[in-house]
Amino acid sequence: MAYTALARAWRPKKFSELVGQEHVLRALVNALETGRVHHAFLFTGTRGVGKTTIARIFAKCLSCEKGVTAEPCGECANCREIDAGRSVDLIEVDAASRTKVDDTRELLDNVQYAPTRSRYKVYLIDEVHMLSMHSFNALLKTLEEPPPHVKFLLATTDPHKLPVTVLSRCLQFNLKRLPVAQIADHLKHMLEVDGIAFDAGGVRLIAQAADGSMRDGQSLLDQLIAFGGGTVSESAARAMLGTIARDHVVKLAELLVAADASALMKYAQSLDQWAPDYAQVLDELAALLARVAIKQTVKDYEGDELYAPELLTTLAQGFSAEDVQLYYQTAIVGRRDLALAPEPRVGFEMTLLRMLAFRPATEAGQGVAARSGGVRSSPAAETSSKSAPVAADAEPGSWAAIVNSLDLQGAARQLASNCALLGRRGAVVRLALDPRHQHVRTPAQVEKLAQALSRHFGETVRVEFEAAMPGAETPAQAGQRASVEEVDSARQALESDPVVQGLRERFGATLVPESVRPVK
Repeated sequence: MAYTALARAWRPKKFSELVGQEHVLRALVNALETGRVHHAFLFTGTRGVGKTTIARIFAKCLSCEKGVTAEPCGECANCREIDAGRSVDLIEVDAASRTKVDDTRELLDNVQYAPTRSRYKVYLIDEVHMLSMHSFNALLKTLEEPPPHVKFLLATTDPHKLPVTVLSRCLQFNLKRLPVAQIADHLKHMLEVDGIAFDAGGVRLIAQAADGSMRDGQSLLDQLIAFGGGTVSESAARAMLGTIARDHVVKLAELLVAADASALMKYAQSLDQWAPDYAQVLDELAALLARVAIKQTVKDYEGDELYAPELLTTLAQGFSAEDVQLYYQTAIVGRRDLALAPEPRVGFEMTLLRMLAFRPATEAGQGVAARSGGVRSSPAAETSSKSAPVAADAEPGSWAAIVNSLDLQGAARQLASNCALLGRRGAVVRLALDPRHQHVRTPAQVEKLAQALSRHFGETVRVEFEAAMPGAETPAQAGQRASVEEVDSARQALESDPVVQGLRERFGATLVPESVRPVK
């Protein structure tokens, strides 16, 4: 007998078998039970979340011989034909392969005729956003004035590409991505029913890799069963997905606890022998740090299939809460910027070094360098010591670098750019604000700046201003100066250009200075 893929073998045949999407099912069930069934439904959502499956079940609910119901019998001829994909009154169309207007007109020519056997003639159009504009226009007339025996079920991953005239004539249901835990529980149920041995950790990895799609999870599980020779283990899942063993992620976390930069770099470099996906390594490290943060806050948190509560307890005791938050933020930002690094391994190593470099100083006033011997503590870490005040930055570029690293937009960024750093004492950052920009200093913008600086320094700080002309150059002034220098440099380059000089000599050409712009 031919093998049937898990995604097909476990495709739900009634609403009660569906996993998730309760908000959609509730509306559909109520419509069926009250008899208020609209003529056109649009199901949207990412791949593999159940759009077409729900549409087919809904068609069965409309066509069941026992009447319109939210619980089709599954045994009558109409139900069996829909399950088998051979119902003449359920017309399924893949819009991706029938985009032309002639295809749509041919399809709609038979709308006026009554269904052959069922109560309704149901048109299920998958990937409807692929239709051409002319096809939508041809469909629109039928959606406006449909015959009473016709229902339209549309499905798409990209509803923004549908004309608003079509959207306004449909009831729209947005299907959500499924949580990892929900996918993992269903995959475990499938394995238990099929009698396949499995590790909970391996199933969890598959559920994470599914990225919210149940169908992707089932397909990956099918692949893992073949890869593992009929079993599902964590080691096989990691080998198939190309992820490193979680022991390596735990070791990285332990070395971060010890703040041993030398050992951390040696271990990070040793990972290269497994040719890992460094983006996934940072993902897993961030996920572990998130669990540690929860453990520090919720003492009875018991972890999950990947990380035992004993390990989380040990790490939660070794990390300070500030370190966990800083390392987590650094990991996800480093993950985002990995594509900009010279190579992924370099970006990964720099992310780890950044975690230690920006780690707040200890109560004794010693930075990471004093304990690790390998990483110099950052200005942010040095200024967090409350034992001594910090003088104003002698280099204007230091404050400019901080402003450029802050996640600020609009007026809040304008406020920061027109300040100069006077100094910092403990949790207070003192800034000199250019009096010409006092109007930007509103409570809302000051609060945004304080929050951004708190994230940058890894601890809560507040901002105090002095309304005086800054002695040092502000980032805004530095930007203006650089812009003027660029224009002057471009102008001088044009003045000395042989071509320009030749044009002047031969034709008496004149260079208009105001028209010169540097090439970006």
